[in-house]
Amino acid sequence: MMLDDRATAEELMDADDLPAETYAEVVGDLARVNVVTMAARPTLRFLRQVTRRGGHYRLLDVGYGDGDMLRRIARWGATHGRTFDLVGIDLNPRSEAAARAHTPADLVIDWRIGDYAALAGEGWDIILSSLVAHHMTGPQLVAFLRFMQAQARVGWLVNDLHRHGFAYHGWPLLAGLFRWHPIVRHDGRLSIARSYRPSEWPPILTTAGIADARAFRAFPFRLCVARP
Repeated sequence: MMLDDRATAEELMDADDLPAETYAEVVGDLARVNVVTMAARPTLRFLRQVTRRGGHYRLLDVGYGDGDMLRRIARWGATHGRTFDLVGIDLNPRSEAAARAHTPADLVIDWRIGDYAALAGEGWDIILSSLVAHHMTGPQLVAFLRFMQAQARVGWLVNDLHRHGFAYHGWPLLAGLFRWHPIVRHDGRLSIARSYRPSEWPPILTTAGIADARAFRAFPFRLCVARP
């Protein structure tokens, strides 16, 4: 497959008829993928930068899936002198059950289902997303960026994949080694093909009317966009 242009095929995990138990298995394996690929590292580094003075923050995670990122943030905050009101919003109704099942009772996280746009005006300090941008169409992504720009008082971060040939061709080997779910094996490669390259982000930000955000790479094969 050529990677010059973004792929547009739908991922299997987004199918409306995917059974809830299968979805839970898929997002559970995706959480394990995130551990192996150090997916939380750029997010935690961003949080360290924008909360360097400590304090309390109201944080929204858009498209939480299994909820693993919010769990990591809760544990990170507890050991680094930050406290958070943690809220997750996801369009897929199967996500709430999966996230609740994998979240210890001592972690207080508000799991919600619905459209992030309905949460405008709730006083967000920080808005995050991880592995969500590549699921969106161009107009959807621009609308999401404008929402974050308008609603996040302290800052926002898009943590996504980098459309890179090495990652694309190496993914089947990694997924096979860890014996992840067949849907994860399929969708992981497609996700890489659906993601962006560094040169593609500036025009998107310009369309969204955002001048104070920057795109940056994070090891391995992550491409993030942040304000500040």
